[in-house]
Amino acid sequence: MFYRPEAGHGLPHNPFNAIVAPRPIGWVSTRGRQGDNLAPYSFFNATAYVPPQVMFASTGAKPDRPGTKDSVAQIAESRVFCINIADGALKEAMNASSAMLPAGVNEFEAAGLTALPCETIDCPRVAEAAASLECRATRIIRLAGKANHMVLGVVTGIHIRDDCVVEGRFDLRRTGWLSRLGYHDYTITTELFEMRRPD
Repeated sequence: MFYRPEAGHGLPHNPFNAIVAPRPIGWVSTRGRQGDNLAPYSFFNATAYVPPQVMFASTGAKPDRPGTKDSVAQIAESRVFCINIADGALKEAMNASSAMLPAGVNEFEAAGLTALPCETIDCPRVAEAAASLECRATRIIRLAGKANHMVLGVVTGIHIRDDCVVEGRFDLRRTGWLSRLGYHDYTITTELFEMRRPD
Protein backbone atom coordinates (compact mmCIF):
# COMPACT_ATOMS: atom_id res chain seq x y z
CA MET A 1 0.00 0.00 0.00
CA PHE A 2 1.14 3.54 -0.77
CA TYR A 3 -0.76 6.77 -0.33
CA ARG A 4 -0.15 10.49 -0.46
CA PRO A 5 -1.49 12.11 2.75
CA GLU A 6 -3.19 14.92 0.84
CA ALA A 7 -5.11 12.35 -1.25
CA GLY A 8 -6.26 10.25 1.70
CA HIS A 9 -5.50 6.68 2.78
CA GLY A 10 -8.82 4.96 2.13
CA LEU A 11 -8.71 3.14 5.48
CA PRO A 12 -11.35 3.39 8.23
CA HIS A 13 -8.85 5.20 10.48
CA ASN A 14 -5.73 7.29 9.85
CA PRO A 15 -2.65 5.04 10.21
CA PHE A 16 -0.10 7.85 10.71
CA ASN A 17 -0.22 7.94 14.53
CA ALA A 18 0.01 4.15 14.70
CA ILE A 19 3.10 4.12 12.47
CA VAL A 20 5.02 6.65 14.56
CA ALA A 21 4.68 4.80 17.86
CA PRO A 22 5.08 4.29 20.73
CA ARG A 23 5.36 7.94 21.71
CA PRO A 24 6.09 9.19 25.23
CA ILE A 25 3.41 11.38 26.75
CA GLY A 26 4.26 14.88 27.87
CA TRP A 27 1.71 15.70 30.57
CA VAL A 28 1.92 19.49 30.37
CA SER A 29 0.97 21.69 33.30
CA THR A 30 0.72 25.46 32.92
CA ARG A 31 -0.45 28.54 34.78
CA GLY A 32 -2.05 31.55 33.11
CA ARG A 33 -4.45 34.39 33.67
CA GLN A 34 -7.37 31.94 33.73
CA GLY A 35 -5.78 29.57 36.26
CA ASP A 36 -3.95 26.25 36.18
CA ASN A 37 -4.19 23.72 33.36
CA LEU A 38 -3.06 20.14 32.77
CA ALA A 39 -3.20 18.23 29.47
CA PRO A 40 -1.39 15.24 27.89
CA TYR A 41 0.43 15.52 24.55
CA SER A 42 1.80 12.49 22.71
CA PHE A 43 3.83 14.55 20.26
CA PHE A 44 6.55 14.97 22.90
CA ASN A 45 10.24 14.19 23.30
CA ALA A 46 13.62 15.28 24.64
CA THR A 47 15.74 17.19 22.13
CA ALA A 48 19.16 17.83 23.77
CA TYR A 49 21.32 16.85 26.77
CA VAL A 50 23.23 20.05 27.63
CA PRO A 51 21.36 22.06 28.55
CA PRO A 52 18.51 19.54 28.77
CA GLN A 53 15.72 20.50 26.39
CA VAL A 54 12.30 19.17 25.44
CA MET A 55 9.57 19.79 22.89
CA PHE A 56 5.90 19.08 22.52
CA ALA A 57 3.45 19.82 19.77
CA SER A 58 -0.19 20.82 20.08
CA THR A 59 -2.63 20.15 17.26
CA GLY A 60 -6.09 21.61 16.96
CA ALA A 61 -7.87 24.40 18.76
CA LYS A 62 -10.67 25.04 21.26
CA PRO A 63 -13.60 27.39 20.69
CA ASP A 64 -12.54 29.47 23.73
CA ARG A 65 -8.84 29.58 22.67
CA PRO A 66 -8.85 30.83 19.07
CA GLY A 67 -6.22 29.06 16.98
CA THR A 68 -4.78 26.88 19.75
CA LYS A 69 -5.42 25.07 23.05
CA ASP A 70 -5.08 26.08 26.71
CA SER A 71 -1.49 24.83 27.15
CA VAL A 72 0.02 26.81 24.27
CA ALA A 73 -2.05 29.90 25.08
CA GLN A 74 -0.86 29.88 28.70
CA ILE A 75 2.77 29.23 27.77
CA ALA A 76 2.58 32.24 25.44
CA GLU A 77 1.52 34.28 28.49
CA SER A 78 3.91 32.91 31.12
CA ARG A 79 6.83 31.50 29.04
CA VAL A 80 7.04 28.52 31.45
CA PHE A 81 5.58 25.02 31.65
CA CYS A 82 6.13 21.69 33.39
CA ILE A 83 6.30 18.29 31.71
CA ASN A 84 5.00 15.57 34.02
CA ILE A 85 5.70 11.90 33.31
CA ALA A 86 2.86 9.48 33.99
CA ASP A 87 3.58 5.86 34.81
CA GLY A 88 1.12 3.02 34.24
CA ALA A 89 -0.58 3.58 37.58
CA LEU A 90 -1.63 7.09 36.48
CA LYS A 91 -3.17 6.11 33.14
CA GLU A 92 -6.76 6.87 34.19
CA ALA A 93 -5.87 10.26 35.65
CA MET A 94 -3.85 11.14 32.55
CA ASN A 95 -6.79 10.22 30.34
CA ALA A 96 -9.24 12.18 32.53
CA SER A 97 -7.09 15.30 32.11
CA SER A 98 -7.43 15.05 28.31
CA ALA A 99 -11.11 16.08 28.45
CA MET A 100 -11.88 19.19 26.39
CA LEU A 101 -12.86 21.35 29.35
CA PRO A 102 -13.52 25.09 29.15
CA ALA A 103 -10.59 27.42 29.73
CA GLY A 104 -10.26 28.16 33.43
CA VAL A 105 -11.44 24.71 34.58
CA ASN A 106 -8.71 23.07 36.67
CA GLU A 107 -7.83 19.61 35.28
CA PHE A 108 -5.85 18.76 38.42
CA GLU A 109 -9.13 18.84 40.34
CA ALA A 110 -11.14 17.18 37.57
CA ALA A 111 -8.68 14.25 37.43
CA GLY A 112 -8.27 13.96 41.23
CA LEU A 113 -4.60 14.94 41.19
CA THR A 114 -2.48 16.97 43.61
CA ALA A 115 -0.88 20.18 42.34
CA LEU A 116 2.42 21.19 43.95
CA PRO A 117 4.47 24.31 43.19
CA CYS A 118 7.55 24.03 41.03
CA GLU A 119 10.91 25.19 42.40
CA THR A 120 12.35 27.23 39.52
CA ILE A 121 9.22 28.50 37.74
CA ASP A 122 5.77 29.81 38.67
CA CYS A 123 3.81 26.76 37.57
CA PRO A 124 2.14 23.73 39.19
CA ARG A 125 3.37 20.17 38.82
CA VAL A 126 1.67 16.80 39.35
CA ALA A 127 2.69 15.51 42.80
CA GLU A 128 1.90 11.91 41.81
CA ALA A 129 4.00 11.97 38.62
CA ALA A 130 6.99 9.67 38.25
CA ALA A 131 9.04 12.70 37.23
CA SER A 132 8.45 16.37 36.44
CA LEU A 133 10.57 18.64 34.25
CA GLU A 134 10.32 22.36 34.99
CA CYS A 135 10.82 24.27 31.73
CA ARG A 136 11.33 27.77 30.40
CA ALA A 137 9.97 28.16 26.89
CA THR A 138 12.53 29.17 24.29
CA ARG A 139 10.30 29.16 21.20
CA ILE A 140 6.73 28.59 20.13
CA ILE A 141 6.75 27.68 16.45
CA ARG A 142 3.72 27.72 14.18
CA LEU A 143 3.75 24.50 12.15
CA ALA A 144 2.20 23.76 8.77
CA GLY A 145 -1.53 23.16 8.93
CA LYS A 146 -4.33 24.72 10.94
CA ALA A 147 -3.68 25.34 14.67
CA ASN A 148 -0.46 23.26 14.84
CA HIS A 149 2.22 24.59 17.22
CA MET A 150 5.51 23.24 18.60
CA VAL A 151 6.79 24.44 21.97
CA LEU A 152 10.51 24.18 22.78
CA GLY A 153 11.89 24.61 26.27
CA VAL A 154 14.99 24.37 28.45
CA VAL A 155 14.67 22.22 31.57
CA THR A 156 15.48 24.26 34.69
CA GLY A 157 14.56 21.74 37.40
CA ILE A 158 13.83 18.01 37.66
CA HIS A 159 11.72 16.18 40.24
CA ILE A 160 11.89 12.37 40.49
CA ARG A 161 9.53 10.38 42.68
CA ASP A 162 11.65 8.54 45.27
CA ASP A 163 10.33 5.06 44.41
CA CYS A 164 11.35 5.59 40.77
CA VAL A 165 15.07 5.66 41.59
CA VAL A 166 16.27 2.04 41.67
CA GLU A 167 19.98 1.26 42.12
CA GLY A 168 20.86 4.78 40.99
CA ARG A 169 18.74 4.72 37.83
CA PHE A 170 15.34 6.18 36.89
CA ASP A 171 13.35 2.96 36.62
CA LEU A 172 9.62 2.46 36.06
CA ARG A 173 9.60 -1.31 35.58
CA ARG A 174 7.41 -1.72 38.66
CA THR A 175 4.60 0.46 37.30
CA GLY A 176 5.65 0.80 33.65
CA TRP A 177 6.35 3.62 31.21
CA LEU A 178 3.05 4.85 29.75
CA SER A 179 3.15 5.57 26.01
CA ARG A 180 0.73 6.37 23.21
CA LEU A 181 0.25 4.15 20.20
CA GLY A 182 -2.21 4.94 17.41
CA TYR A 183 -5.98 5.31 17.42
CA HIS A 184 -7.22 4.91 21.05
CA ASP A 185 -4.35 2.55 21.93
CA TYR A 186 -1.73 2.93 24.65
CA THR A 187 0.99 0.67 26.02
CA ILE A 188 2.71 0.20 29.37
CA THR A 189 6.33 -0.89 29.02
CA THR A 190 7.80 -3.00 31.81
CA GLU A 191 10.20 -5.26 29.90
CA LEU A 192 13.64 -3.84 29.04
CA PHE A 193 16.76 -5.04 27.29
CA GLU A 194 20.16 -3.39 26.96
CA MET A 195 22.30 -2.88 23.87
CA ARG A 196 25.59 -0.99 23.76
CA ARG A 197 26.79 0.95 20.73
CA PRO A 198 29.65 -0.62 18.80
CA ASP A 199 33.02 0.99 19.50
